[in-house]
Amino acid sequence: MRFAPLAVAGVALVAAAGFAVTPAQAATACDVAWTANQWNAGFTADVRLTNNAAPIASWTLTWTFGGSQQITSAWNATVSQSGPAVSASSLAWNGTLATGASATFGFQATGTNATPSDFAVNGVSCAGDGGTPPTSPTPTSPTPTSPTPSSPSPSPSQPPGCGSGAACDGFETQAGGTPSGDWSVTYPDCQGTGTAAIDRTTAHSGAASLRVNGAAGYCNHVFVRSTRMLATTTDTWYVRYWVRHTTALPAAHTTAVALRDAADGDRDLRFGGQNGALQWNRASDDATLPEQSPAGVAQSAPLPVGTWNCVEFKVDGTDGTMQTWLNGESVPGLLEDGVPTHDIDGQWLNRTYRPRLTDLRLGWESYGDGADTLWYDDVVVSAARNHC
Repeated sequence: MRFAPLAVAGVALVAAAGFAVTPAQAATACDVAWTANQWNAGFTADVRLTNNAAPIASWTLTWTFGGSQQITSAWNATVSQSGPAVSASSLAWNGTLATGASATFGFQATGTNATPSDFAVNGVSCAGDGGTPPTSPTPTSPTPTSPTPSSPSPSPSQPPGCGSGAACDGFETQAGGTPSGDWSVTYPDCQGTGTAAIDRTTAHSGAASLRVNGAAGYCNHVFVRSTRMLATTTDTWYVRYWVRHTTALPAAHTTAVALRDAADGDRDLRFGGQNGALQWNRASDDATLPEQSPAGVAQSAPLPVGTWNCVEFKVDGTDGTMQTWLNGESVPGLLEDGVPTHDIDGQWLNRTYRPRLTDLRLGWESYGDGADTLWYDDVVVSAARNHC
């Protein structure tokens, strides 16, 4: 993850503006959608930039803060700040934008969120020629916050980033407090005090999310399960979700995402944490990724608390390789590339591994100390990386 030498916290941003085709049209150069998440000391923001002009090979979005806001970290863009002036530039993989195409990035900052009004992309004002928007602009791209469903059997709730052929759910169409439809609440092995419900007070996008109250201790686990989400692909799964939680990962082993593996005796492939950092665990032999040596744990990463985090992972059933990204950045300790590396995947590769995943479960399971409250939102599964 590339961090700007600044300070940011919990904001989601979405803005839109478009490039003018000719100067005479006075059309907007771009659309910018800005979505913010504020707390006492700061905020985080998700920003969606839509190119309304001719195709571009790279982009730099600039704006000016109106107060003392300071960016502290960023993802999916290189962000820098000088006083109130901010510049966010594309990375190698998300710079190319066709007409009507969009790119998203985010950041965390200190201070109070206030949506800027002077966005410009590659030096061209998003407000149009001379800063005056046209009287009756003609839209050249779909509204970023309302993507057109494109998957063969999409969920009625389409979160941001739901691309062609993807299975997506933002929990927006859940009618009551108990997850239903594609999702069902499960309590593996035994039922304790863990609970799961649809929450309409906290969301990454839209108005709803899945809230999990996870208590400490083995029997207090709870998960919400879907089999439809993984049916999009049969051999390689790219999963992306947004998660927010309240308590730092404990030293004890925890699981937040479980996937049943039909090729491994229906035992789970588990993603969670141990020793305060993110970790994969294979239930059939208790192998971990990374290995739980000090050097291995140091190559993983904690899951930041009090802010929305974008988690992506790939599980390839054809060769057994795996990769995990946190807020757009690949985590070295969570990369299993098929070549044994001490402290990372040497233990994991002690046997042939060719997973065949059949369900996706979001929740919380603790095997010792460690209670947490988590919110999950904007889940996407497909055969190609979805990004944040």
